[in-house]
Amino acid sequence: MSQETMKGKLLCEVFKSSRMEEMYLYVDKQRGLADVPEALLERFGKPAPAMTMILTAEKALARTCGADVMAAIADKGFYLQMPPAKDDYLLDLYRTPTESRY
Repeated sequence: MSQETMKGKLLCEVFKSSRMEEMYLYVDKQRGLADVPEALLERFGKPAPAMTMILTAEKALARTCGADVMAAIADKGFYLQMPPAKDDYLLDLYRTPTESRY
């Protein structure tokens, strides 16, 4: 565990996937990608730096919270944010032609 994590803060680097839209990898800036399994990096594609931020447990993120990200990084060395699930029924509505009542 890094010194920053022990103080309740984590200097976090976020990488964007080159293979899948809206997939991000959060890691401890000091460790970088060293703790990310090779198999995950192969699926993730070339990591493109997206941002660096200071995380706290209270920090609200778009799809999670700082506490969850920090816990995953402390436990596994990384946090993987997957793209949001698509609503299948909306896709089915889009694909199904509609009848005109006029």
